[in-house]
Amino acid sequence: MEIRINKYISESGILSRRKADAAILAGEIMINGIVAEPGMKVKPGDTVTWKGRPVEAEKVTRVFAYYKPMGLVCTAKEADKDSIFNTLELPVPCMYVGRLDKDSQGLLLLTTDGDLSNNIQKARNHHEKEYVVRVDKPVTADFLNKMSSGVEILDTVTRPCKVIRQGQNSFRIILTQGLNRQIRRMCDALGYRVVFLKRIREMNIRLGEMKPGEFREVEGDELRKLIISCQSDVKDKK
Repeated sequence: MEIRINKYISESGILSRRKADAAILAGEIMINGIVAEPGMKVKPGDTVTWKGRPVEAEKVTRVFAYYKPMGLVCTAKEADKDSIFNTLELPVPCMYVGRLDKDSQGLLLLTTDGDLSNNIQKARNHHEKEYVVRVDKPVTADFLNKMSSGVEILDTVTRPCKVIRQGQNSFRIILTQGLNRQIRRMCDALGYRVVFLKRIREMNIRLGEMKPGEFREVEGDELRKLIISCQSDVKDKK
């Protein structure tokens, strides 16, 4: 199967798609000894080099933890000035895993692996996502009970979840599903308005001490645990 040269290079992990395009224009990329041009395709058996170094495309799973600030949106549309990708310079092209709306902040996972992304997002896999939430009035025992038992939104009842009171007007919530604007809709249905929402964990990946706008690569045991959890889901479905 043929693949466009910039995609081939980006999938090798040595350059992002944008930097691959720049390298091609600079004459640094060669295919079978011929200087590559934009739009050229690589076929199985072709030899590709960058500055004389062999380039081999392979599927490499890379995951990044990003602290999405408020005011940015999860979209890959370059025309959207508020897209996270207009301020985020990752070393390789990535897709976001799930979403955080414009008024929310916190942990957002990004990955090169579409299969991993899909697995994490599937509600049937019951992967945990943890949030800290502040609302516009005191959190009561009745509110906590209703939130944790299930709330009717979007023509369904939310899955039972763990809700822990943190302060007079705040709580932590651990979800295993991801309906559109779920926490905000749940609170609205119970007469509360969310004034602050931050995701602090997704599966075993934690936000920790990261600051808004920062990102880090998930590596080592942390990455292995994430991948193994997703592989277990696939095996369980067979």
